[in-house]
Formats: sequence, structure tokens, C-alpha cells
Amino acid sequence: MSRFNELFAPGVIDYVLDNSLREPEILTRLRAETAALPNANMQIPEEEGQLLQVLVRMTGTRRALEVGVFTGYSSLAVALAMPADGTIVACDISAEYTSVARRYWAEAGVADRIDLRIAPASESLDALLAEGAAGTFDFAFIDADKTAYPGYYEQCLQLVRKGGLLLLDNMFMKGRVMDPGETDEGVVAVHALNRFIHVDQRVDQLLLPFSDGITIVLKR
Repeated sequence: MSRFNELFAPGVIDYVLDNSLREPEILTRLRAETAALPNANMQIPEEEGQLLQVLVRMTGTRRALEVGVFTGYSSLAVALAMPADGTIVACDISAEYTSVARRYWAEAGVADRIDLRIAPASESLDALLAEGAAGTFDFAFIDADKTAYPGYYEQCLQLVRKGGLLLLDNMFMKGRVMDPGETDEGVVAVHALNRFIHVDQRVDQLLLPFSDGITIVLKR
């Protein structure tokens, strides 16, 4: 589960879950099934799913983009929060993990709203741009290969409309971005992107100390 617990005093997360979380039963079951998988740490935590839903509803999102699907928790959370005519383009490379997502999307009755594209995400995003989709998305969520984050950011920024939101997950990398001696390529890429977004005049932005660090970007 992607949460940086060192941010909080013991018991804070439990308090948040006890007094804030409203998790639909189908998301609870998906989270439980995912927890048994070898890469369960790729799953976003439940309070982050709720944050996605609140932001989707606040922005009136009808067209969403997801980079990194895994077993589909975040895409299902977003689909459940959108109106009936909402759609999601979901990018991932794993047919195995997304087969779990497909089962839950179908059970929730939202499978027809989700366009799953199995290919390297950079290729899927380039294809969307080639299709003329620039500026047509209301909301994008990036939670995939960290070394590719700078490229995903630029592609998604083109695809999202003015006034649309981008969310980027794992911007703390479990606190490793704060270590000046860190050499891991993914950590270095995320730290560099944090520095870049800080001064990017195309957007308003906030690096939020929540979960494992979430950057919220509003396209100007």
C-alpha cells in the first residue's frame, strides 16, 4: 500500500479511517484481493481513493485519464464518482493485473466507461495526442513507472484542458526524495520533477503531505 506513515503520529491514520473514510463495499473487496498479490504495495491506500473521488466530483469530471492501473482501485473509484456519461482512458502494460480490474469494473457496472489500453503508457498518451485529444480531459491521475514521470507529466499536461487537474502519486518516494545522496533512478526522476513543477508557470500546484506525497496540478 502506497502510504508514507512516517508523516503521521501513531494512530492518526486509524483516526482518519475511523472518522472520515466512506469506502464502497466493492472497493473494500478489491483492496482485500489486491493485498494478497506480490506487488500489493503498488495499491493506493483507501483514503487516497476517497481524495480522488472528492476531486472528481468537485471538478465535475466527465473525461478522465489514468496512467498506471494495476488492479483498478483508482480507476474504479474515479468511475464511481463520475456521472453516468463519464469516461476514463486507462493506460497500463499488464494484462494480468488489469484482468482483476476488469472483473471489478464489470461487477460495478462501469466497464463500458473505461477504455483500457494495454501498451507502454508513453505510446498510449502519444496516440491520444495524435488522435486530436489534446485539451479534452478534465482530470488525470499518474501512478506508474517513476523514471518516466517527467514524460508522463508533459503528455498529460497537453491532454488536460485549461482548468483541469493532474494528480501525481508517490512524490515523496517513502521519504527518499529528501535524501541528497539518493541515486535510485526513479527517486532522482521524481525529485527532479518536484523541482520542475515548483517553478512551472503553466500551472498552479501543491505538493501535499498526504499518503506518499501527492502533487495536485491545476492547468492554467
